[in-house]
Amino acid sequence: MNDSTTITAAAAPRLARTRADLSEFLRLRRERLSPAELGLPAGGRRRTPGLRREEVAALAGVGLAWYTWFEQGRNISVSASFLDNLARVLKLDAAERRHLYLLAHQRPPAEPGRTLCTVPPQLRRLMDDLPARPAYILNLRWDVVAWNAAADKVFRYSAQAPGRRNLLWMLFVDPHMREVFVDWQAQAPRMLSSFRRSFASASDVPDIVELVEELERVSPDFKAWWREHDVHGSCLGLRSLNLGALGEVAFEHATLTVDENRHLSLVVYAPAPDDARAAEAAKWLARRPAARGSRE
Repeated sequence: MNDSTTITAAAAPRLARTRADLSEFLRLRRERLSPAELGLPAGGRRRTPGLRREEVAALAGVGLAWYTWFEQGRNISVSASFLDNLARVLKLDAAERRHLYLLAHQRPPAEPGRTLCTVPPQLRRLMDDLPARPAYILNLRWDVVAWNAAADKVFRYSAQAPGRRNLLWMLFVDPHMREVFVDWQAQAPRMLSSFRRSFASASDVPDIVELVEELERVSPDFKAWWREHDVHGSCLGLRSLNLGALGEVAFEHATLTVDENRHLSLVVYAPAPDDARAAEAAKWLARRPAARGSRE
């Protein structure tokens, strides 16, 4: 038996289970709606609650037989526009629409990129509970929309004008960032490649395009690296930071998606345990916190 046959055989139970889940999900969502909610006549006595399949099919703009096959979980291809129409007809909320896509397409829907957002208070409290861990939140444009005291102590976000609290802008324009990131010449292009993934999600959003165009005008390094179109893997691992009097300290860092709908990412730095200055750096970061950052 070759590898492709093995994969197909292993995937068969999962696909069958997914189709059964899709069938049950659609039936239950259809049955919870009343014809009146969609402006349809009651049509006399109904044997089952909710909408009939033919009503859903008509409202979604497809044939009854085709919709029936889909609801039964048969192996047929469907378009994103159909799934969106069906989500509208069944009055699915954002979480239910995403679940429909995962069941039908094995992937979430493509969401339009957006850069304007608010930070939930829970995330602010989470960062404040990390006094020795520089942490900040980025939106899709890489605006630093919130940060804790430790991050402000290292990166000086509060010293920036509100319109310039953008990690990419600071990375290429603010001299302090070139001092903070040890081996800036190697780190900056890798961070830029991570931003490229964000840009791809919102390349038609005016303010993110404006940021790139402005940086191309003011930073020769940005312009040259941006046009190389390099894309690297996930942005996590070890990074050395210059903490002034403490000198260079190795930090572990990771970027976590904390709110997919708002396109918010949490970046956290922690002194690497095997660095000789780790304990000293943690004490320095937690001592006399700077002013709290970006309270919208």
